Amino acid sequence: MQLGQGRANLWETLKSKYAIFLVLVVLFIICSLLNSNFLTWRNLTNISRQISVTTILAFGETILIISGLLDLSSGAVMAFSGTLSVMCYKAMGDTYVSMIVAILVAIAIAVFCNALNALMVTTFRAPAFIVTLAMQAMARGAALFLTAGQNVYQIGNYTVLGQGSIWIIPIPILFMIFFFLITRYILSDTRLGRSLYAIGGNEAAANASGIAVNKVKTMAYLVNGVMVGMAAVLFMSRVNAGLPNGAIGYETEALTTAIIGGTSFTGGIGTAGGTIVGAFIIGFLNNIMNLTSVNSYIQQIIKGAIIALAVMYDIYAKNQRTRKKMGNIEDKAKK
Repeated sequence: MQLGQGRANLWETLKSKYAIFLVLVVLFIICSLLNSNFLTWRNLTNISRQISVTTILAFGETILIISGLLDLSSGAVMAFSGTLSVMCYKAMGDTYVSMIVAILVAIAIAVFCNALNALMVTTFRAPAFIVTLAMQAMARGAALFLTAGQNVYQIGNYTVLGQGSIWIIPIPILFMIFFFLITRYILSDTRLGRSLYAIGGNEAAANASGIAVNKVKTMAYLVNGVMVGMAAVLFMSRVNAGLPNGAIGYETEALTTAIIGGTSFTGGIGTAGGTIVGAFIIGFLNNIMNLTSVNSYIQQIIKGAIIALAVMYDIYAKNQRTRKKMGNIEDKAKK
């Protein structure tokens, strides 16, 4: 009886921790069989480059969602901070110093916007959904106002970060790896990370245990701001222009990536590794649908279905965990 129970527990552990990795492997095999071009180095590199921006955004979303928050403004803030960054770079001239300043400008603007989000959420107790939706409108409007709705072209060597490579590895991929390591470190090895999980799991209990809930939420938004700012630089650099109306829908892509990667939309659960796996699942799906010439409208339907399935699975998994905990409590009470 104990051996059978042990096997069942082992299976449950493997399923909960590694199911998403199995999905990625199976998808990889299927995609390689569907099209011979999928396995080429150039194609796999392009996939990684294309998902780099949304993956960096998804790391920020992962940190927020784990703590019971979210950010619907990241795409608009990207457009605002990225466009200002490009304008700053052009005004200062095509130099390395202006590149550094431009990056810092993008990060500073994105952090400021996220600080306002945090202020509204922590001080005025406003729902994160409403606050970030309002920031989405304000940031997009600010970007369009500053540029009079016009794109900013002729950005010189600003394109290096988004289009350049170090040896054979595109620079955006290196930034994606860097932010993966940062997110993993925060969530696994810091007091902030432990506090994020505690707040997302049960905010009242976290507050009662002495965790500074508002401070932790503010830190989560500020970290997200750094990632949004860097993602903005990479995005504008890759498209070779400052686009005040760019990055529309990127926040949805980031949320989808995090949720598919196993981050629970109800908070308290999620990993950096799961998020990057979720990013590659979406990247592989998008790529194979393009390689096999799937209609773009059908692609949108498939993406929407994936989001719905991911959310339903999250709810199902949470209910299963709740039943298991209640069962364990009842068993202990009987003993």
